[in-house]
Amino acid sequence: MNQPGFSFEIQHTDGQTLARRGVFTTPHGPVDTPAFMPVGTVATVKGMTIDQLRATGSQMILGNTYHLALRPGEEVIRDLGGLHNFMGWDGPILTDSGGFQLFSLARMTQVTDQGAVFRSHIDGSQLELTPERAIAIQEALGSDVAMVLDHVLALPASREAMEDAVERTRVWAARCQEAATRDDQAQFAIVQGGLDPELRSRSAEGLKELDFAGYAIGGLSVGEAPAEMYTAIEATGPHLPRHRPCYLMGVGRPIDLLEAVARGVDLFDCVMPTRNGRNALAFTAEGTLRLRNLKFQRDERPLEADCPCPACRHSRGYLRHLFMAGEMLGPILLTAHNLTYYQRLMAGARAAIEVGNFAEYRKAAIAGWSEDSPAEGAES
Repeated sequence: MNQPGFSFEIQHTDGQTLARRGVFTTPHGPVDTPAFMPVGTVATVKGMTIDQLRATGSQMILGNTYHLALRPGEEVIRDLGGLHNFMGWDGPILTDSGGFQLFSLARMTQVTDQGAVFRSHIDGSQLELTPERAIAIQEALGSDVAMVLDHVLALPASREAMEDAVERTRVWAARCQEAATRDDQAQFAIVQGGLDPELRSRSAEGLKELDFAGYAIGGLSVGEAPAEMYTAIEATGPHLPRHRPCYLMGVGRPIDLLEAVARGVDLFDCVMPTRNGRNALAFTAEGTLRLRNLKFQRDERPLEADCPCPACRHSRGYLRHLFMAGEMLGPILLTAHNLTYYQRLMAGARAAIEVGNFAEYRKAAIAGWSEDSPAEGAES
């Protein structure tokens, strides 16, 4: 990584797992890793002001190329000073290329070697997304990290289809590199290959030769079993350069974060804490709390006694009341709590790696959670 303003330093490693504590430095500041990035798909983390978002402990956030190109358009954001100035966030920003929409909007998408043609989910208008176009949009947005355009397939998929997607992803990544014009924006490649270890390793090795600033593991958290996801991570990690940040896209549950950290992952994003917060589900060290349940009606306790978030200044009974009454404050407070919980979980992981007891930290955290968990989401 020889771009000015960017670096990745591994400061500590765990003796019993592949977990590592590092610092990813960007032109808009450092990110302590392992780190969780809240999802701000359309230049906002839903329900959160910038000050509230900072108060959760978040250091880096995510925006989406496809959605921002549709609304308000990358030219509008560029003319208003770029994505940082547009939304008032002065920390690092990563933008997803829109490759996930090849999967999530499959019924409205046609994919060729040249790129993908979408039908807007807003008005049905046509949008062509090529590797060059994906980078041009992200350069106009001015994010710190631009993700290359990749080809995501729904699982299960045939071996032939997956091989085609792996090769197309490699070719598109090279085209993204060639299209880059900004020195102040790093590009991360995305490894595909489904649940096939050989295809995962092939994809990783092909992308490693292109020497990107960072590497993401994509195409997971799309309905496969957790054990299958962990196996795919294990098949990918050894083939990626250890001195570059590793980003697991769209994951996920707190247990998945810790399991992936143990397998060498540095960065995460997911809508799970925000989407579930808007739907009255709180993450805590004792598991998930579904606050619409009647048992919380007269519960005087906070969600967590040691949590500094604004929701935990109130009782569980009050928070339940907000949701039952349809008050907008309920989703706002629970979003703040869930993001704070995820950031505390990652801060605890970093601290544990520093002193060499991450394995014990992971074991204790998992033991404290209940088995019930919400359905995963992939878009805010």
